[in-house]
Amino acid sequence: MNILDCSVAIRDIFWFRPRHRALSSIANMLVIVIVVATATMAVAPRAFEHLVPPAQAQSAEAPPTVVVSYPLVHDESDRLSFLGQFSAVDRVELRAQVGGVLTEIHFQDGQIVNRGDLLFVIDPTPYQIDLAQAKAQLAAAQAKYILAQQELSRAQTLKQTSFGTVENVDERTADVGAADAAVQAATAAIRDAAFDLQRCRIVAPFTGRIGAHLVSIGSLVAGSRFASAPTTLLATLVSLNPIYLDFEMSEADYLTFQTYRSSFGKQLTGQVSIRLSDETHFIHRGVLDFVNNEINRSSGTIHARATVPNDDFLLTPGEFGRVRLAVSPPKPTLLVPDASVLIDQDQHFVLTVAPDGTVVSKTVEIGGLRGGLRIVSSGLTNQDRVIIDGIVRANPGAKVAPEMGSIRYDASTGQD
Repeated sequence: MNILDCSVAIRDIFWFRPRHRALSSIANMLVIVIVVATATMAVAPRAFEHLVPPAQAQSAEAPPTVVVSYPLVHDESDRLSFLGQFSAVDRVELRAQVGGVLTEIHFQDGQIVNRGDLLFVIDPTPYQIDLAQAKAQLAAAQAKYILAQQELSRAQTLKQTSFGTVENVDERTADVGAADAAVQAATAAIRDAAFDLQRCRIVAPFTGRIGAHLVSIGSLVAGSRFASAPTTLLATLVSLNPIYLDFEMSEADYLTFQTYRSSFGKQLTGQVSIRLSDETHFIHRGVLDFVNNEINRSSGTIHARATVPNDDFLLTPGEFGRVRLAVSPPKPTLLVPDASVLIDQDQHFVLTVAPDGTVVSKTVEIGGLRGGLRIVSSGLTNQDRVIIDGIVRANPGAKVAPEMGSIRYDASTGQD
């Protein structure tokens, strides 16, 4: 029988006789008292729970479970990482050396062209006329030269028979020299006219990708062999294989590079690894072949350049790429999950578990990411049990229940 049934029974006892009004009031009050007392007894245990000593409550609970692992030991080299931009080894603006009307275009915009391929043709008619005139002038000069030689021969003969004079021989000798000079000038005029005629056909100076044509057929092209007048830009051509990757080293990185290069000498081959912005692997390889001879005073950086093979023309001038440069031989390195490294103001620390299950905080010095893991350069040993899961349940100085896990190295990641 519950408390409600008891209260009803008591009420019925006192209401058994309708004439006892006073007893009815007493019954109602008794019911209220019983209900309040029962509710208090139900709530009381919870209301006084906070009076239980904390030590007793904690001892009643089991320590939280965390996953721990020894730091992963992996051979890694010290690296410097930079953001670089690709540029063409050769770049040329195609301009006409002679003027005239553009009559032919022999490429598609953006096409790969080979050295010697015909690109543009300018109307050669005026230059063909100039060449014909030069050839005619040469023929006239040669005829005069032959005549001058004959007259000189006659003058020399007359001089020997006393019918000629020395002055006549000298005049004829001068005529021969002038005629010879005229022949040479006519020959040069032919070469000049032939040169102009050849420049009516504009060919690719090297293999590369050509840009959009900036003039159309029928346009009047301004040209000048001596750049004495504005010339018309026809298109641009850039080489693609190999290609440069330019980047800037900070002064600190440059000093590090210089230190390791002087220490290890030939062991550092200057090899660089490169990945593009949409790639996760450093699949491209290049050779660091140039470092500038001075640091830029305004930026505090020094320019460096790597040459990268580009057989498939995947790399494009102007494109950005991440480059990393090894500055030391591989050596054993401690690695832990990046999530296990915590920050406290300007210091980094990891949580470890002592043999007795106590959580111990250790201050560490960290490096870059390798294989998805964070390099720990100091502060840890390979025998420390690092918490790799359940960090939120661990507090320094508290007890935990460690479970052994493992740290995996992901070689497919492109992190530095």
